[in-house]
Amino acid sequence: MQKIMLALFASSIISGCSVFGVYKIDVPQGTPLTQAQAAQIKVGMTQQQVRFLLGSPAITDTLNPDRWDYLYNYIPGTYARKAKLPATSGQHLRVYFDAQGIVTRIEGLETLPEKQPGLPQSKDAILSAPPL
Repeated sequence: MQKIMLALFASSIISGCSVFGVYKIDVPQGTPLTQAQAAQIKVGMTQQQVRFLLGSPAITDTLNPDRWDYLYNYIPGTYARKAKLPATSGQHLRVYFDAQGIVTRIEGLETLPEKQPGLPQSKDAILSAPPL
């Protein structure tokens, strides 16, 4: 009888976390952008204007400083999965500049979604939030 109880106890300890589940955090990587944000970027803008509108790029290649890459991947954690937020990957916006720092070409607009799940749709939603 003791061996059976010991075996049950040992198996419950070994399987411990897998029975109840483990808390997993959200893993956002990069800059979350929407099509509306990226549509503000126009050919002829300066690097400072692009940085103001989109933020700092995820990748600035030292061998090709005239190309900025904005990437975004999101792996939902425990609570995001319960809220049915989807994982995202493959969002890649590329902005090309000439030698003077002027936008010459924009690629990857089609990879960006109309809205990012889990993020407020505008800054007004953040600013008008009720106080704690």
